[in-house]
Parts: sequence; C-alpha cells; structure tokens
Amino acid sequence: MGKTPVMADVAREAGVSHQTVSRVLNGHPNVRGETRTRVMTAIDKLGYRRNLTARALATRRTRTLGVVSFDTTLYGPASTVYGISQAARQAGYFVSIVSLKSIDREHVRDAMAYLGDQGVDGIVVVAPQRAASGVLADLPRGVPIVAVQGGGADGVPLVRVDHFEGGRAATRHLLELGHETVWHVRGPAGWIEAEAREEGWRAALSMAGRPIPEPLQGDWSPAAGYRAGRILAAEGASAVFVSNDQMALGLLRAFTELGVDVPGRVSIVGFDDIPESEYFSPPLTTIRQDFAEVGRGSIEQLLRRIEGVETLPPLVVPPVLVIRGSTSGL
Repeated sequence: MGKTPVMADVAREAGVSHQTVSRVLNGHPNVRGETRTRVMTAIDKLGYRRNLTARALATRRTRTLGVVSFDTTLYGPASTVYGISQAARQAGYFVSIVSLKSIDREHVRDAMAYLGDQGVDGIVVVAPQRAASGVLADLPRGVPIVAVQGGGADGVPLVRVDHFEGGRAATRHLLELGHETVWHVRGPAGWIEAEAREEGWRAALSMAGRPIPEPLQGDWSPAAGYRAGRILAAEGASAVFVSNDQMALGLLRAFTELGVDVPGRVSIVGFDDIPESEYFSPPLTTIRQDFAEVGRGSIEQLLRRIEGVETLPPLVVPPVLVIRGSTSGL
C-alpha cells in the first residue's frame, strides 16, 4: 500500500506553496482561479484527504454547515437545498441536511440540537412558510443562522427571490399582450412566496387600472391547477398567472380536455421554470428562480456571520421572465 498523500505532496504536484494549498482548502478568496484549479486537480489525482478531526481541534471548526428545510418533495425547497449544498461544497464545506414535514418549535429545536451535536459551524434554514418566522425568532443565537426564501426574523440574515417582482412581471407581460385582465391561481395560505406573488399580481393590475378577479386557491399540485382550469374555462378567462409550474400543468390539461386553445384563446404564465416546463404542450412561459444564486448568497451570508459580522442586509435575487409558447397577443 502506498504512502498516504499529505499537503506537501499536493503542493509539489500543483507547483505551488504549502500555504497556497491551505488557502484553497480553506476557501480563501485571494487565490487565482487557475491556481485553484491546479490545486484541486492535484488533490483529485493524489486522492488527498484532510485530517478533519485534527483540523477541527486546532481551529474549533468542523467545516460543516447544517441545512434545515421543510417539505423537500416540492420543487422550490428541493432546488433551494441543492443550490445551497453546491455552494457550500464549492466553498470547501460539508453539509448536513435535516428535512422536516412540519414547522413547529419542537421539530425545529430537535433539528437544531441534532446539528449542534454534530458541531456545525452555522445553519441555513429554508423557511418559506409564514409559521417559520416565529419559530426562528425563538431560536437560541449560539450558532450563526441564515434564513432563505422566507420572512426571516429579527437578527437573522435573509436571502430570498423577489417573488413580488416575479408576480408583477408575469402579470405585466400578459397585459402588454393586450389582455383586459389577468386571473390568478395562487399558492397555499401561509406560504410567504405565494403571498408575495399574489401581491405582485394585484399591484400590476391596480397600476394598470384593470379589474382584479377573485383569485382561485391552489396547493402547488397539478390537481389544483386542473380544478382551477375547469372553472376558468367556464369564466371565459383569456389570461392566467399561475403561482407555480406544477399547477400550470394541471391547468393546461383541463383546457386541453375542454377544447380551449392555448395560447389562441387563453395565455398562461407559470412560476419556477421547472426543467419540464419547456416540454409542456405548449412550452410554458414562466418566471425563473436562480436557485444557484440563492445558494451562493446564503452561503456567503452564513460565512460572514461565522466570521462575526452581526448585521447583514437582506439579499434579494431578481427573477427572470422566460417567454415561451403558452402566451400570445390578442
């Protein structure tokens, strides 16, 4: 069996100093991209692994971050967690994930205790529901925390997509196509992003002086969109903003069954830009969330908290309107 490679072997293979290898491993920003690539290539080639136990004892840090999320069966939370995990790995951190089905103090405290026992350096909480804000406000501040896609709490840095602007952009696009008004299938009550998307929809209609129809209640599922589609077909709606792509899929199914042409008779805009949306029939116009940027931003905010920065302004990631075949002018 060959000798276990050490940091000096990596430095020799990459043609850099021992200190440069250490900077790369610790995610130091002042390392050129080319140099970082050479070091990581050498690490992969030699199979170098750090002695994390020794390092943790020396630095009092484990290079591990915790992530607490709610209902990762849904596309938004699952994609947010993936973006956070990728960003943490690129920064040189391991990730320990706890996924909860319900938001209450007992479950969140248990998750925090579990991550605390692992000695995580900080925790990202994906908190898209209104109830999570109150839970976060009651958590002890012994470990740095960042809230993502939620309302946050006093003293907890927040990273989120601008869902209000996304709802407004979707509605404005439909109005600019010549539609008199835009109907809305909203997300479930208690979800902060669903509320913000609805507020953006209302603001766009109000600013344009257009009628504001009563929104239809949804629950993020295609079945909810299907039920809404049958109602909207009877109402004679010509434009619909749907709070997520999954419900928009159900809407398309209902319209197809009823012989309602999309986009000839009804234009539809969704939200999320799930991978399947461009393969819907017709391809779905939607609002894209940049989950990679959310991940990078949340890790950057958390690392700044770990370094002792107490006050951080919210980081807001702009959404992008992606125009496809489900919308057209009158």
